This record gives sequence, structure tokens and C-alpha cells, in this order.
Amino acid sequence: MLVCALGDLLLDVIVRLDSPLAPGDDATARTALAPGGQAANVAAWARALGADARLVAVRSDDDEGELVRRALPFDVCGPRGDRTGIVVSLVLADGGRTMVSDRGAAPDLRAEDLEPEWFACDALHLSGYSLMREPIAGAAARAAELARANGATVSVDLSSWTHIERFGDTMRATLSRVQPDVVFGNEREWEAIGDVDAGTRVVKRGTRGILVDGIEHPAQETNVVDTTGAGDALAAGFLVGGIEIALAAAASCVAQVGAMP
Repeated sequence: MLVCALGDLLLDVIVRLDSPLAPGDDATARTALAPGGQAANVAAWARALGADARLVAVRSDDDEGELVRRALPFDVCGPRGDRTGIVVSLVLADGGRTMVSDRGAAPDLRAEDLEPEWFACDALHLSGYSLMREPIAGAAARAAELARANGATVSVDLSSWTHIERFGDTMRATLSRVQPDVVFGNEREWEAIGDVDAGTRVVKRGTRGILVDGIEHPAQETNVVDTTGAGDALAAGFLVGGIEIALAAAASCVAQVGAMP
């Protein structure tokens, strides 16, 4: 099986706080650098779960871009960009996290940048961030056309309720063009996007597990260290092996530091 993911290739700066932030003063933390971006995370987890994987994204030649590409265990296809985006993930002691994102050149991916052979795959996964702004939204819609021509399924992750509130009109229009077979989102993201066409609806509910077309599936018990990337691991598992593999991948993800396996 080949899973192709389209979206952002970013540098993750993970900051695990030892104590709460103290405005105007210092807090201690442990930090790490790792490749990231929702689409890259899904590709990495698909690879770890036994599938072949490919990422389609803007590739920048700066120091950050060289660092993230060197760490990836799969091919990256796409045009050259001028700046790699950076995401700072603040991880609290209980594993909860807040992210601050700078997408760099990632949204500059255009439909005309795509090569049809990149989408000779079994499943295409689109980051929700790729549906929210042009020109990358046009690239996402074109990628869905190319993947379906090869018999692939198409899935989307809604990604961020705050971004949906800002860019919801563009995202809804792109979703209408893509007509995804599967849509992943947490409860706030589904509330923000409203009624959209989706063959299968997956609602991510954290420690309460997931709803798949309204049917509950409990989360697997695990020691929560860092929730960054859990939804991406779940999406990859769902595409590769269905519900149980999805839940197992999410449990494995939150038990470690960072979004990739």
C-alpha cells in the first residue's frame, strides 16, 4: 500500500514545560527539534505501520529544510521554496499542548507544480491546512483528481478550529471540490466546519476515543507524555489498517515525545 500525503513540511520545535509559564519570569523546559507538519506526520506514521509513503510539499533549501529532509524515511516531492516553516509546540506537564505556527513557504504549492505520477497511490491524505489558502488549496483539489484517476481514496483532516473560523469559506469550497471519502476532525473542528459531504466521518475525542459515523470506539489505555501528532498517527493508522490500528497508533504517539514515530 502507498499512502501519499499533501501539505506542509515544517520544523517542529517541541518545548516540554517542567512547570507552568510565569509571565515576566523564567520557566524551565526540555526542548527538541524534529521534522513535522501534519502531512509529513501522516506519511511518517504510515511508513512506520508498514505502508510505503510519499509526501508532496514545498521543499526549501534553507538550514531548517535540510535538517527536516535528512530525518525523513520517505520521498518528498514538490517545488523548491524560499523558507521552511516552523511550529513551536508548548507541551504541558499533563501532555496537553498548544502550537504556534509559521508555515513559511508551504502555502505556495500550486496545482501546476504537481506531477501526475506523484499521485499513483492507494490513499491520498490532505492536510486541512492545505485547503484553507490559495494557491495550495487549488493544488489539493488537483491532487485529489489525480489520485482518484489512479483509484485512490481521498481523506482530509480538518486540522484547526481557529483556522476554520478564519479561512472557513475557502476550506468549504475546496472540500466541495475534493469530495473526500473520509474526514477526520475533533469535536470543535466539526462544529466549526458545519455540514460537509464526507463518506466516513471520524470524530477525534482524545481520551474518549473516536466516533466513526456515530459509533463509539474507546481509546487504548496508555501513559500520556505528549499529545502532539496523535491525530496524525490516528489518521495514518485508519488509512493503513482501519479503526483498531488507528487507535493503537494514536496510543503509541501520545506515549512519546514528538509527532513522528
